[in-house]
Amino acid sequence: MENNDVMGMHETMDVHEILNFKTVCLLKSKLMQGVVFDQDLRALMQKDVEQSIRAIKELKDIYKTFKPTAESINGGGVQ
Repeated sequence: MENNDVMGMHETMDVHEILNFKTVCLLKSKLMQGVVFDQDLRALMQKDVEQSIRAIKELKDIYKTFKPTAESINGGGVQ
């Protein structure tokens, strides 16, 4: 039986890792814009910032949409 409204522990961790990665990418691109003088490169970095913001919003929506399973809440039964 498959329930698409539930995320397992491994899926929760995957989403968390991707969210962390995109947050670091956003921070780096935003900070580097201040030291870049080439306008084409700055525009490219701004596009990356905008894309990263959209991706972070989507990942946050995934967290809101899916319910954690007992496995993910209890640590997968690992003692």
